[in-house]
Amino acid sequence: MSKRSARILIVDDEQHIRRVLEAVMAKEGHQVVTAENGRKAIDVLRNGDKADLIVTDLIMPDINGVELLAAAKETDPDLPVIMMTAHGTIKSAVDAMKLGAFDYITKPFELDDVKQLVKNALDRREMGDSKPTRARSRSRKTRDADVIVGSSPAMREVIDMIERVKDSRASVLVRGESGTGKEGIARALHYGSIRADKPFVPVACVALSEQLLQSELFGHEKGSFTGSVGQKKGRFEMANHGTLFLDEIGDIPQTVQMMLLRVIQEREFERVGGNEVIKIDVRLVTATNQDLEKMVAEGKFREDLFYRLHVITLYVPPLRERLEDIPDLVNHFIQIYSKENAKPVRAASMDTLEALAAYNWPGNVRELENCIERAVVLADPDAVQITPDLLPKAVLNPNNAASGGWVDDK
Repeated sequence: MSKRSARILIVDDEQHIRRVLEAVMAKEGHQVVTAENGRKAIDVLRNGDKADLIVTDLIMPDINGVELLAAAKETDPDLPVIMMTAHGTIKSAVDAMKLGAFDYITKPFELDDVKQLVKNALDRREMGDSKPTRARSRSRKTRDADVIVGSSPAMREVIDMIERVKDSRASVLVRGESGTGKEGIARALHYGSIRADKPFVPVACVALSEQLLQSELFGHEKGSFTGSVGQKKGRFEMANHGTLFLDEIGDIPQTVQMMLLRVIQEREFERVGGNEVIKIDVRLVTATNQDLEKMVAEGKFREDLFYRLHVITLYVPPLRERLEDIPDLVNHFIQIYSKENAKPVRAASMDTLEALAAYNWPGNVRELENCIERAVVLADPDAVQITPDLLPKAVLNPNNAASGGWVDDK
């Protein structure tokens, strides 16, 4: 739990829930105030009894949890609020998070889960930020291109899952086709979490040989292999207390798989050629576009490692399954590349958007980004819109396009 004692306001119209949570929080060293409904909770706040955290039921008679949330934010905009909700009202809880709730938990719940959520909320308050992932994912440490864009049902599901798991230590496996933006998801997880001020360290596993990957991940001592002229820290050390993102995890060789399994289980390792045990606290996020289950069945990927990696799985849908996100994505990329290229382009014409929506996007969001960057660069110096003539021929004539996506044809 948090290292300091906090003042927690617990609000629920069920007496036994108030009593249980009061006992648990008091045992954790916190001062607890209870209220049997939203109106009494508002009276507590307005009478000058400051709270560090509110844990409230969502559905209550008279004043519900959302109305209490709004009143609480009036008294203290940074006050974290955790919603308790039944399974049938999860959507309402997610909507409450959009209005500023810190997180939610479903009834019936495990007390350990409540304690962890309270700890996360209080840690975030100490850091001066109780805002949800969408705000955190726009941290100054992220690139504009890494912001998650999209309001389609498929992307809302992804974003909602990020909200739920962002502060957990559990390993996350991000799955999706090439170009869907898996690294952006990993960055949103990191910069939306209590680890946001610690390092985010990405590694592209596909481009590295076995020896180089071992050295890159775990570091090495001087003389451990030919060419190792000095000691080198690995990416695990660099990511300590932060997040390590391993892209294309399905490409790592068996030897490295075994080493990786040990780090996940023991949270310690030795540098290549060394014997010093180095302990770490790293949140591991991995990504793949491969069928890991098939690789496990074929003996190409360790089954025990697979289960360690996909404690939480996030599936990023291909762009063809969320075409309604194209206008937002186009505007997002226009803002980035018009600024980078000092162009006055501000939008895409309706004809352009219709052409983009008719294309299948085998290269997904990455291909769309490249397409918009290209259009901005090719636009006339005084152009304020992207017009269809600036698009690749393969996008304009999808029936004649090769299955692998377009190539530059101008």
